Order: sequence, then C-alpha cells, then structure tokens
Amino acid sequence: QVQLVESGGGLVQPGGSLRLSCAASGDIFNINTMGWYRQAPGKQRELVATITSVGRINYADSVKGRFTISRDNAKNTVYLQMNSLKPEDTAVYYCRVNYYSDYVDRYLDVWGQGTLVTVSL
Repeated sequence: QVQLVESGGGLVQPGGSLRLSCAASGDIFNINTMGWYRQAPGKQRELVATITSVGRINYADSVKGRFTISRDNAKNTVYLQMNSLKPEDTAVYYCRVNYYSDYVDRYLDVWGQGTLVTVSL
C-alpha cells in the first residue's frame, strides 16, 4: 500500500543540473530517514545522501559540494538537487524511505522504482 514515486531523471550534459523528487503515498506515517542511492551499469548500489527526520544530512564524498538533499515532511517528499554533473554520475537513482509501520509494529524500508540519470555530451 505504501509506495514511492520518483521523478526528475533524464539526459543532461556535463556541468548541467537536475532535480530529483520522491514522494511517499499510502498509509505511511512516522517517516524516519530518507535517502538517495544510485547504481551504475555493472556496479553495486551505493549511498548518495541521507537526511534524518530532524534534518541531519550525510553525503557520499563523491557528491559533496555538488548535490543537496532536502525534505518536506508535510508532503512526505525528499529531493536531490544535482549540480555540476559529471559523466560518472550516470546511474539509476533510487529513493529509500525508512518508516515505522503501525500495522506490523516495526520499521520498514520502502524503495522507489528508480529514475535514470544520464550525463553525456
């Protein structure tokens, strides 16, 4: 019943910018950490950035100074502003939300469907 819908991916030239969004819907409450991960072809999925419910942020070293993660708790949405994009940023980007479920009385992880970001001339 709980779903994450991602948007904002696409093709962009090196040095360009994109803004990804991820909106949670359904019976989802008490959202804890929200984050972005990415997976390039032939590589393992890696953490890009996370943000806690109180706004504490962590970035991968490879994106520090270029990417900005933010969230709107009222909209159950997390964003990723990506600037100064490089070809090595090319990957499928996945949103992840950790939340407490009243139905099963435990924390659960939900993943988005992924959105493709291609940085190329």
